Amino acid sequence: MTVAGVGAGWLTPFRCGADYRYGPRRWIEVPRSHQPSGGGKELRTMPLPIPRQRAIPAVESGQAPAAPPSGTSKEEAPRKEETVENTTHTNLTLLLIEDDPGGSALVPELLDSAGKPIRVRTARNLTEAERLLTDDVHCILLDLALPAPGRAADDELGVLKHVLELAPRHAVLALTASGDAERAAEAVRVGAQDYLFRDELDGRLLSRAIRYAVERKRSDTAERRLAEGRMRAQENRRLERGLLPTPLLEGSSLRFAARYRPGRSRALLGGDFYDVVRTSDGTVHAMIGDVCGHGPDEAALGVELRIAWRALTLAGLCGDALLGTLQQVLEHERADEEIFATLCTVDIAPDGRRAGLCLAGHPSPLLARPGRPAQLLPYDNNGPALGLLPGARWPRMEVKLGAEWSLMLYTDGLIEGRIGEGRERLGQDGMVEMVRRQLSEGLQGEALLRAAVNEVRDLNGGELADDVAVLLLDRGI
Repeated sequence: MTVAGVGAGWLTPFRCGADYRYGPRRWIEVPRSHQPSGGGKELRTMPLPIPRQRAIPAVESGQAPAAPPSGTSKEEAPRKEETVENTTHTNLTLLLIEDDPGGSALVPELLDSAGKPIRVRTARNLTEAERLLTDDVHCILLDLALPAPGRAADDELGVLKHVLELAPRHAVLALTASGDAERAAEAVRVGAQDYLFRDELDGRLLSRAIRYAVERKRSDTAERRLAEGRMRAQENRRLERGLLPTPLLEGSSLRFAARYRPGRSRALLGGDFYDVVRTSDGTVHAMIGDVCGHGPDEAALGVELRIAWRALTLAGLCGDALLGTLQQVLEHERADEEIFATLCTVDIAPDGRRAGLCLAGHPSPLLARPGRPAQLLPYDNNGPALGLLPGARWPRMEVKLGAEWSLMLYTDGLIEGRIGEGRERLGQDGMVEMVRRQLSEGLQGEALLRAAVNEVRDLNGGELADDVAVLLLDRGI
């Protein structure tokens, strides 16, 4: 059934005795149609539920024009004003600590910078103040004449020191007599944001002092946090700089150069690591590795692996035995079982003409010799990365270097940068071509590494997302 001009769901039929009725859902009295019971009594009535009709605005039914979005009717305006009055909130809250029973009279009606009232709480002692000192309190007005529990009687600012310890994040105003200016100034030196004289107190002066104290406290807190952040950053830089390796090549004729660029913003140390040491038999050992990830945990694990590698190398371990021990270190020190590390180790014979190479999931080094194009060393026997396969083996390969050569070890950050705005990456082939060209231009040592890293970054269109570590060993070039 449909009522003209109204949807069918607007009114619904319901059963009332033997009849059906239509109407809004509400309780009404409906006479029953059955015969009265005994004695000719009057018809009984009983409440029955009827669906309540939804009130349809005149605009929705088409009987009145729609009001403009930004406008309000005359009838709605007072209701909105009333809502604003009821929802008015105070931006600032003041805690007055004053033992005078009439102390609340000291604080007149206060307004903040927006003209809204400042809420005032009153505490008669420090115990009560501690209970009222919640997070929504912005400023404390403290009477310096209050006694301080647990402090010497001759400590004139004992109560202030107690409150500063109790509320280190809150602004504090010291309240004292006008003849006690020296004590008031000392209160500011101890830590109060400002001081006020009791006999000069008025609403305008106190409101302005509260706003000033709150803003000054915020400024002091921000400045302190900034200074602490700078100090922590300096300490972290000193720590990270101290964790970077110092090559031990005393007595070796090989030249060493390295370039390191962590992927983390403003960091000095990343998940890549390297080291070079010369053992007592004249062998030069070089290593470069990469812990998966870019955070401080990965950087710390990289430092642990580098230090472990140096200790094991100086103890005489090499090749498969060394890498197997490093895998045990990784498995014990990593925060997650999915963390792994790639590694490349090279041990160069005392005569400098041959070397042993071990690869654990790492890119193969680049060898450059006079009169020959630079090329990658063989990586057919590349073993798995550390931490992936328990009981893995890493075979050692013999490599002939010759009389003059340059050997470059690098992490994948150097080859995984993009070329332009596309998805193509530089890759090992692109890196080999780039280094060949730079060698042909006469670049060597530190200049070669600097040019290589800068060109990879330029090709990427900006800073590289991954850590980059590159080291270069030269002999006779």
